Amino acid sequence: MCKGYFEMLKNKGFIFTNKKHTERGIMSTILGVLANFTLGEAVYLSYLNGGAVSDRYTAAGLLAVIFMIAGMWLGIWSTTEKEKFKLFTVLGIFVNVLAFGMLSLVLFAGAYVE
Repeated sequence: MCKGYFEMLKNKGFIFTNKKHTERGIMSTILGVLANFTLGEAVYLSYLNGGAVSDRYTAAGLLAVIFMIAGMWLGIWSTTEKEKFKLFTVLGIFVNVLAFGMLSLVLFAGAYVE
């Protein structure tokens, strides 16, 4: 009876596997989301403050850079793991690159835009 049940599930396209998501990839994604949120919040609060940047926003930006570097490192490191799903690895690298782009735009706007 059990054999017939598993054959039925197999015929419907279910795939049974031992693969798991990488813990480093998940942490990379979380750090990338935190970096984007922290940078976005610092820019938004600076905008509400009339463009004046306080030490708190600078510290938040520095914390976001630390999150971004650690997240990128974890994402790249998690690509070396074999027999694991790569969803969070790729997503983590993408989100951290997005945070780096956001930081680059903030620095460009601060240096060249009047």
